[in-house]
Amino acid sequence: MQTYTRTTIALAALLVSLAPIAHANAEYGDYAAAPSAVAAAPAAKPVLAPFPAIKAEEFKETDVWGRIRTGYAIPDIDNNLVGNHVKWYSTRPDYLARVSTRASRYMFHVVQELEKRGMPTELALLPIIESAFNPQAYSSADAAGMWQFVPGTGRDYDLKQNMFKDERRGVLASTDAALSYLQKLYVMFGDWQLALAAYNWGEGNVQRAIKKNQALGKPTDFESLAAHMPAETRNYVPKLQAVKNIVSNPAQYGVSLPVIDNQPYFTVIDKTSDIDLAIAAQLAELSVDEFKALNPQFNRPVITGGEKTKILLPKENAEKFHVNLAQWGQALSTWTTHKITGAKESITTLASRFGTTPEVIRQANNIPARTVLKAGSTILVPRTSASINSDIAEHIVDNAVMAFEAERVGKRGGKKMTNAAKVKAKVASIKSRMSRSSAKTKAPKRR
Repeated sequence: MQTYTRTTIALAALLVSLAPIAHANAEYGDYAAAPSAVAAAPAAKPVLAPFPAIKAEEFKETDVWGRIRTGYAIPDIDNNLVGNHVKWYSTRPDYLARVSTRASRYMFHVVQELEKRGMPTELALLPIIESAFNPQAYSSADAAGMWQFVPGTGRDYDLKQNMFKDERRGVLASTDAALSYLQKLYVMFGDWQLALAAYNWGEGNVQRAIKKNQALGKPTDFESLAAHMPAETRNYVPKLQAVKNIVSNPAQYGVSLPVIDNQPYFTVIDKTSDIDLAIAAQLAELSVDEFKALNPQFNRPVITGGEKTKILLPKENAEKFHVNLAQWGQALSTWTTHKITGAKESITTLASRFGTTPEVIRQANNIPARTVLKAGSTILVPRTSASINSDIAEHIVDNAVMAFEAERVGKRGGKKMTNAAKVKAKVASIKSRMSRSSAKTKAPKRR
């Protein structure tokens, strides 16, 4: 393997923009993302430094774990916290097996991108700490994806978030954004452990901790700064070190890691016209669940077309997709959009108008029960003969919004909503708006 010094990395990465970004960390559970993300100031997407690529042929390992071990470059730490986390992971073989199986879809791509940038390959293990390698992970701080980005910081890195897709969950886009941020932090601090602490806690907090220790004449390495950090951040780097130790020598800890082949799991297909998610899965001869595992960014039953729309498929299924697509003699999409103009357009009346049922419309649009759509909302409805050959316009894709309110019961109406139902409807409404303000939590702040 070609090696890169810290100086080389830092000099090359000086071209990276210093725009702030934030994310949220996930605890050990498969979906248990901790609420730890805050807003960052808007900034343009950084231009990545031109690191020399490392050819996969240079690696003789048969699995990705060996390839990761070859590229370790972050200094080790050894303390009680590391030992505690090693014990936690090593005594949960079912958990490690489940996470490894999930990671097998994405790990090759992450490692390859790290090598292209000359970055330490143990960073490929970071999504284990962040989200258990679950691209569908969603935290109470509105952080999403295996790298856990909040809405505002996702927009800072051009991660599209609209009614139809959320690229914070997309494998390609979120990985690019996360590695760009880590590069920036390394340039800022010149130390990968501090960069990781800043990734979790925020660069501003790390900078202030450094100044405190400097004023006291104390060292400014990660462990020396730990006293200033919240528990989550104090444990963050030790967790990564623990996983790194286990990957280094699984047998030492009584762990057997499932083999992850050292070759691409998926290939990329450009899609320029609308296609139903279920039809895309059918053409690829994949289950809908497996299709969604590779394409978790799509929020609705239709994948809208466009020059930047990409679908990930296993190589053999991509070939099947192209063959079946050439023989497909039906419409690829059965959905279009409709904008609500007023209270008279109820879900029931819309269902009748478009030849479907209220349940179908609610399910396609994630509309909670006992709620109604506000005027101005854009929803999916079945295509009619008038729209059968028309894709959803790009400006609609980019600007469509949906807002709900609790269903009002008239004097002759039925039962009143329970308080629990009102709360559920309100929460669903707030989440559907994809608020442009970052989540405010009591977790460590990133500025």
